[in-house]
Order: sequence, then C-alpha cells, then structure tokens
Amino acid sequence: MTNNDKHSTQQSEAGTEPPADSTRSEGPTRPAAGPTAPDTGTAAPDSGATIPELVIISGMSGAGRSTAAKCLEDLGWFVVDNLPPALIPTMVDLGARSQGNVARIAVVVDVRGRGFFDSLRESLNGLAAQKVTRRIVFLEASDEALVRRFESVRRPHPLQGDGRIVDGIEAERDLLRELRGDADLVIDTSSLNVHELRAKMDARFAGEEEPELRATVMSFGYKYGLPVDADHVVDCRFLPNPHWVPELRPFTGTSEEVSSYVFNQPGAKEFLDRYAELLHLIATGYRREGKRYVTIAVGCTGGKHRSVAMSERLGRRLAAEGVETVVVHRDMGRE
Repeated sequence: MTNNDKHSTQQSEAGTEPPADSTRSEGPTRPAAGPTAPDTGTAAPDSGATIPELVIISGMSGAGRSTAAKCLEDLGWFVVDNLPPALIPTMVDLGARSQGNVARIAVVVDVRGRGFFDSLRESLNGLAAQKVTRRIVFLEASDEALVRRFESVRRPHPLQGDGRIVDGIEAERDLLRELRGDADLVIDTSSLNVHELRAKMDARFAGEEEPELRATVMSFGYKYGLPVDADHVVDCRFLPNPHWVPELRPFTGTSEEVSSYVFNQPGAKEFLDRYAELLHLIATGYRREGKRYVTIAVGCTGGKHRSVAMSERLGRRLAAEGVETVVVHRDMGRE
C-alpha cells in the first residue's frame, strides 16, 4: 500500500472496464497416473520440475481486476484472463514443465454462477494438496462506485439479468462472500484511480523476494468512515484528544509534541504493549496459515492526532519484530 492512500476525486477510476460476458465450459479432467492413462497433454510434471508461484485475481466486476492483471503482466508474470477454474491445475502443470520459463502465473477468474464457484473451490483444494504456493487477490468496491463505473461505460452488470445494476452487484457479493474470506489480499478500489491501484499492486509484488508477512498500519478518523479493507480495527478514542490542547492542535501525531502527549496519558503505553503482543500472536498464526498481508486500522475522531501517533509507534514495533511494515495516514490533512 502506498503512503499516499487518500480518497481520490479523480474521474479515472480503477476497474472502469467491467468484463464482458463470456461462455465458459468446464476444463478437462487431469489424467490418472499409470501407463493406461489417456494422452490428454496434461500429465503431472516430473518430480524435479519447479512448480510456479500462482496468484488468483478475483473480486467484484468493475472493481479493477483487469488493471491488477495488467500490472502483474508488466512485472513479468504470465497472466491468463478469464480462465475456467477447472483449468488452473493444468496451467500450473504447464508452468512446471517450462523449465523455469514460467515461474510466476497470475490467473483472473470471476464467479457468475454457483457451479462455477464450486469448480473454483475444487481447484483450490487440489492445489493445496499439491503444495502449490498460491495467493488470492480480491478486488472490491462500494455499490455506489460500481454503479457509477458500469453506468459510465453503459454496460449491464453480468449478473443483473432483467433487474437493475444493483441487483447484479448484490448477487455477485453473495456468490463471492466465501472467496473474499479466503483472500490473502483485499484491495478496496472505491476511491482509487487506475494509477493508485497499480501503485498498490507494485508495492505488493514488485520485490524480487517475498517477505514472510507484510503489514499496513493505517490511521483513520471515525468521522470519515471505517476503512473497508481493514483486517483489524482498533479504537484510540479512549485517550484524551490533543485537539483540545490549543498549543497542540496545529500539529499532527507525527510530531514529537503530540506523540509525547499521547503516550504520557494513562493506559497509552500499556495499550500499545498489549496490542503488540496480540498482533504477535496473530502474526504467528497468519504465517502458519500462509496469509502474507494484513491491514491494521487505528482510529480516533479525526485521524490527525491520537491514531497517527499510535500508528507510528505500532509500525515501528512491528518492524522491529521482523514484519515488513508500511504506515499510512489516511485522513491526516483532511481537516
């Protein structure tokens, strides 16, 4: 996530190209082992083959799947758009037999029916059994943003049928709910333009070496709304507000004056210590489960003083424990 993750008012929004309807069919079943198996061209790779890294890009129609895919393609990934889920294991097998020429594969999939979703679930379970390193990137946006994007290109939602665009969006959210819960990275593109979405993807995938766990610590103001893409939300409004101290009001939580004031309040240091301990426990579980990205949202009333100071300290604490951390102040400067 970039350090300039503010709400954008630009007209060019991420994912303004809702995908066209396409007819999909189930892919071929993988051949059984043994000399009697039919020659379908999808035999399992040799034991010495290198299984490629896999990223599955999914999410709401119009939320920016195509933009995310193009970004990974620019970073050297082999990208396949609109691949039927049943063919994902086949793509992995082909990559494994490429002698290292296809080391990273990104597959764009979407859900337009319950049978299609079940096929995706079966493919994911099969990949897990083969110990394939895979991640799911889920793109979403608010109903208002999605409606605006579909109307701007004068296209119907793939699932709206004879209803309205909002009916299609609601149906798609229901179908994707379980997949969103399994996602390793959720990006809300409601207020992002194309360039900001690409910057987020670059921040996650541009590095040559993938860290064990990456954390984004985001300060925010409750009066501007909760961050939609937060995995954890914590409230700092139990601390006295520096806004009511005249000499501190012009400063932000990044200043030493405000930070000292906040952490000299009863309970501030204890809260940081105990919450950092809790995150250490959670991070251990995330690593064990293969989750690589987490967004921690720290809120106060306006997102200028308390949450900013707490986010800065928490970010430094996580970094000291070996977690690659980015600190973002979503609402600082909005007042």
